[in-house]
Amino acid sequence: MRQRQAGVPGRPGFSPAAVVAAHAGVTNGYDPRLDAFVLFLCGCKGRAEWPMPNARHMLITAGPTHEPLDAVRYIANRSSGRMGIDLAAAARAAAWDVTLLLGPVSLPAPDGVRTVSFVSTADLQALLAEHFPHCDVLIMAAAVADYRPARVAEGKLPRADGELVLELKPTPDLAAGCVACKRLEQRIIGFALEEPASLAARAQEKLRRKGLDAIVANPLATMGADVITATLFTAAGEQITPPSNTARTKAEFARWLISWVSSQT
Repeated sequence: MRQRQAGVPGRPGFSPAAVVAAHAGVTNGYDPRLDAFVLFLCGCKGRAEWPMPNARHMLITAGPTHEPLDAVRYIANRSSGRMGIDLAAAARAAAWDVTLLLGPVSLPAPDGVRTVSFVSTADLQALLAEHFPHCDVLIMAAAVADYRPARVAEGKLPRADGELVLELKPTPDLAAGCVACKRLEQRIIGFALEEPASLAARAQEKLRRKGLDAIVANPLATMGADVITATLFTAAGEQITPPSNTARTKAEFARWLISWVSSQT
């Protein structure tokens, strides 16, 4: 058998079997017919999803949470998940190994990105506990509910005369929970969605209170929209805006933010 270089993941000529052979110390070549078998063992759907050797790992959350009231109803928000999905695509294009934790949205996940679905805040909390220890950067772009029903009814709540009073309880602060157990070299970036008049002040307060490394401050109009006008605040006291700081597509903003993150890590 002829010896062959492993190549670059996601590009023509890349061979998973060659990577395995190299790590195993095989120097007299490998059988290229093993490529498909190696991909099968690793749970990959295609070559673009093969983890890049030595690539930095970025964990991104996106989309809304659905907090159940009963078997058919839930409390939710209008997040489309587009910002987090565009961030995942931009990070993958920038050679990051990406895991996307994606809530219940209609938009498809980007190609070549490892995607895990969640529905509720509790689901996302469990996934963060599993995946956060293995990442270098966490971007919390998901719109996580602040409150959830104190009790979930079995079956469907019947309609009745009079008012229905719901008791809500706070959800856990997932970003702060990750900050509490992060390694020194890990970085966590959050998002703040607020009224324009109080956006900067509340975003910076959230940055300090949660102990984040940076936070993206964006106005309420961002939710469900295709464009974004945002400012990045850092724990070092920096206030950074994209060039011209005008409304840009979320894909454009995602590329700018991933470029900044890559330059800082």
